[in-house]
Amino acid sequence: MNSLVILALALCLDAIAGEPRWLWSRVPHPAVLMGRTIGALDKRWNTEPGARVKGALAIALIVIVAAATGWAISQLGWLAEVIVTAILLAHRSLVSHVTAVANGLRQSVEEGRRAIRMIVSRDVSTSSSSQVTRAGIESLSENFSDGVIAPAFWFLIAGVPGILIYKVVNTADSMVGYLTPRHAEFGWAAARLDDVLNWIPARLTGALIALVGGAVSQWHMIRSDARLHRSPNAGWPEAAMGHGMDVALAGPRSYHGQVEDLAWVNGRGRRDLNPTDIDSAISIVWKTWGLVVGILGLLGFFICVF
Repeated sequence: MNSLVILALALCLDAIAGEPRWLWSRVPHPAVLMGRTIGALDKRWNTEPGARVKGALAIALIVIVAAATGWAISQLGWLAEVIVTAILLAHRSLVSHVTAVANGLRQSVEEGRRAIRMIVSRDVSTSSSSQVTRAGIESLSENFSDGVIAPAFWFLIAGVPGILIYKVVNTADSMVGYLTPRHAEFGWAAARLDDVLNWIPARLTGALIALVGGAVSQWHMIRSDARLHRSPNAGWPEAAMGHGMDVALAGPRSYHGQVEDLAWVNGRGRRDLNPTDIDSAISIVWKTWGLVVGILGLLGFFICVF
C-alpha cells in the first residue's frame, strides 16, 4: 500500500479514535516516552561548559533513535504504519481541547480560562472572554500545523522514521527550546531544528487554510502579517486564519507576569471575539482536514490503479 493511502487512513483513524483514555491510562503514550527521554537528557547534560554542544548531541541522539525505531516499525507492514502514524497525529485531540474552550466560555469567563490553560503557556488569569477566544483560535491554527500538517508532511517525505523524527524534535523544542536562562544554550539546537522542520509545513498550512477560508486573494497580506509574528513559522497559519475570518490575532499578551507588546496579525480585523468565532475556526480546520484527506485519497487511488 502506498504512503498516500496509509496517511489518509491514519488521518481518518486519528479523527475517529483520537487518544482513547482506556489505552493511554494503561500504557505510556509515545509523546510521554519522548518527554521522559528529553527530560532525562536535560537533567544530566544541561551543564556548563559546553551546554550548546551537549544540547546538539542530545538532539542528534534522539533523532537517531527515532529514525531506527521508525524503520523497525515500518518493517511490520502497512497496518502498523497506519496505527503508529494515527497515534502521532493530533487532530481529534486538538479540536476537542479547543472546543472545550468555547464550551467553557459559554458557561463563564473563568471556565473558559480554565480550559485555555490546558493548551497555552500565557498568563490568562485576567483575560477577557474575547482574549481567551483569541488564544483558542491562535492555538488551534498553530497546532493544526504542528500537530497535523507537519507530521503528515514528514511521513510523506520519510515514512514512519520521518514522522517520529519530527515529533521528537517538536517535543524537544516544546520542553527545552524556550529562550529561558536555563535552556538558552542547551535548547538552541532543538529550537533551530524545529524551525527548519516546520518551515515548509507552516507555509503549506497557511495556504490550505487560506484556500478553505476564502483568503487566497489576500495572500500578500497573509505573507506580510506572518513575518510580523515572533515565530518564523507560527505566523503563517495564524495569519491565514485571521484573514479568512477577518479577525485580529496575536497582539499583546502576558507571560510570567510580564506583558509582551507583540504585533497584531491582521490588525485591522475584528477584535471583539466570542465563542462562536472558535466554532467558525474549528469548522475551517475540519474542512482543511477534509481537503487534505481527499487529495491524499484521490492521488493514492490513481497511483494504485495506474
